Amino acid sequence: MEREPLAGPPEALGRKTLESPPPAPQKHFHLQTYLLIALMAIAGPLGNVLLGKGMKGLGELSVWPLSDLLHTGLKILASGSVWLGIASLIAFFVAYMLALSLADYSFVQPASSIAYGVVALLGHLMLGERVSPLRWAGIAVICLGVFVVSLTNPRTTEQV
Repeated sequence: MEREPLAGPPEALGRKTLESPPPAPQKHFHLQTYLLIALMAIAGPLGNVLLGKGMKGLGELSVWPLSDLLHTGLKILASGSVWLGIASLIAFFVAYMLALSLADYSFVQPASSIAYGVVALLGHLMLGERVSPLRWAGIAVICLGVFVVSLTNPRTTEQV
């Protein structure tokens, strides 16, 4: 007894066709990506500022003669700002790795450049540095570029 081939459109039979649209990107991944980029934009500059503040707060350090190197290392390890900076940079690195697992490098790297604005702001607020109007204008151009990049799809390759 021969079976009749099933009739009907391939979609109705559970078969995929070449015309089937690709699955829509999940909003969940987009939100995670943007949150990780925001964490990167804050944690990286904060870690660098805290390290800078901690090292400047230690005063002049000596590494020669060699016996002074141990004393210098102990002074650095006793600094709370240095430890907070290290923890912040670890958070940046973890967020960076996770963002790269969710989105393309060509999206993550430009989008994370919003951190340049955070660097200037933290330098001004935490270190008392003066940021010139020309530098603020440059940061505004960078932020405009980040906005343009954020309008594109974070991932151009299909997830497996």
